[in-house]
Amino acid sequence: MKRYDHIPDVRDGLTRIERAVLVCLHEFQQKNGGRDVPTILLWGELIDRGYDISQDQLNVILGRLGGMKYPGAQTDE
Repeated sequence: MKRYDHIPDVRDGLTRIERAVLVCLHEFQQKNGGRDVPTILLWGELIDRGYDISQDQLNVILGRLGGMKYPGAQTDE
């Protein structure tokens, strides 16, 4: 990964690599009618786009993004 890929953006707290993961994930879901995207496919796309990320690093990022709460998101509380 590049030097600044791990620094969170002040606007939303996402790092550059997290944003790239979300963009790739969104694009694949749009192409596949909203279906789930296999992690290995997402990882391969990130590698093709020039991101130096391991499968373990991607899994950590996906776990972090999956646990995030977004403003305006509905909860069961």
